[in-house]
Amino acid sequence: MTTVGILGMIHDEEWQRIYHYPLSLAEELIVEFNPDVICGEVHPDSWSLYRGGGDPRGIYEETQPEYPALIFPLCEEKGIEFIPVNWFEFDVFKGRFDSFPQTKKEELETELSRWTARQLETWDSGSIPVNSLDYDRITREKYEWLHSVNPDVEDINWNARHFIMLQRVKNAIQAHEGKRILCVHGADHNYWYHSALQKVPQVQVVYPLR
Repeated sequence: MTTVGILGMIHDEEWQRIYHYPLSLAEELIVEFNPDVICGEVHPDSWSLYRGGGDPRGIYEETQPEYPALIFPLCEEKGIEFIPVNWFEFDVFKGRFDSFPQTKKEELETELSRWTARQLETWDSGSIPVNSLDYDRITREKYEWLHSVNPDVEDINWNARHFIMLQRVKNAIQAHEGKRILCVHGADHNYWYHSALQKVPQVQVVYPLR
């Protein structure tokens, strides 16, 4: 049996302070889970760049700051294997509302802010900030709304991206049978990971980690 944990992060440092989720807590949770492998929201090319001594922020400076600040050095210190699973192709990724007239775009951006506020109202529903079924329920609804607004964009930016990320996690599971694997990513991905990984045979999913 392979054990797979799910840990959703808050990327923004100011929000980490507001919602009581400092990197020290993330470190505590990772060490407590004691993973053999971390599957992180990092593009494979950005990981190769970092390993070659290049910019730890990634090929487009897109790597979230918790990776060079915490996760990369922690993996090196603890002997944890890091596997990059993120996916994007900027020539096909589009802005969510760019195809709409300016007035409509502003309306949609305002509505998206409302959805984000609803998510964050549940930040303390579980024992780990933004890692709860309440947060995930609203998050799923938010992305269903986004898909209804512009399915062509969301099918690439969100759905296709997840299918690729999850396949890379499944590849890691297959290659590390019986090990402890921790998936670390922005908290909005939790609901998708949780649903998909529960369907993988011979995998015990741990979510939330506490």
